[in-house]
Amino acid sequence: MNEIYLMGIITNRGMRDRFIAFFRQNDIHITLTALGAGTANSMILDYLGMEATEKAVYFSFVTPDVWKRLRKELYNRMHIDIPGRGIAFLIPLSSIGGKKALNYLTACQDVRIEEESSLKGTDFELLITIANAGHIETIMDAARSAHAPGGTVIHAKGTGAEHARKFLGISLAEEKEMIFIVVKTKQKNEIMRAIMEQAGTDSPAGGIIFSLPVTSTAGLRLLEEEEENGDIG
Repeated sequence: MNEIYLMGIITNRGMRDRFIAFFRQNDIHITLTALGAGTANSMILDYLGMEATEKAVYFSFVTPDVWKRLRKELYNRMHIDIPGRGIAFLIPLSSIGGKKALNYLTACQDVRIEEESSLKGTDFELLITIANAGHIETIMDAARSAHAPGGTVIHAKGTGAEHARKFLGISLAEEKEMIFIVVKTKQKNEIMRAIMEQAGTDSPAGGIIFSLPVTSTAGLRLLEEEEENGDIG
């Protein structure tokens, strides 16, 4: 799969309503919003004429055609090039757990599926599961049943509930958990399958899972040692 990207936008928290409306006007109906804070020091803020602000991080799923249009609009309408206004970035997806989830995440976009991964030969992948709030242990139990390591959770708020029933046949809560797990590439399919079967869209967790290629890592000593000793696989 090399025609779908995870788009991230980091901007001031007070612009949430403007950005949500902006996304919808550009055929981005599924977004996840997480809260953050800027780290610029006071000297940089003074130089830019800014005050320290709380941040919002938006995650959406886009095709290259949508991104091309969206990028132009980010400059022309949202003025993202103004210092301190925000940044946007793309990360290629390597897989999505199931056709229903794919259709839901890319609602109203023209998707072309080609090869399984847009980056070849990566040893690790980042698995991200989006689930209804309160189901972290369900997701992690499913992942551990396929020998996944620990994960990290980010609390988020989602949009696109009106599309969930159309594409998934279920209702999704607005409050979300995003569970991040870095795994060996050869483990990816087994772990994704376990999460889909035990905590997928047909379960109360409503889990949707996708993966991103990881080109380099540091600090994953346990995984690396187990691989060297032949304990994984």
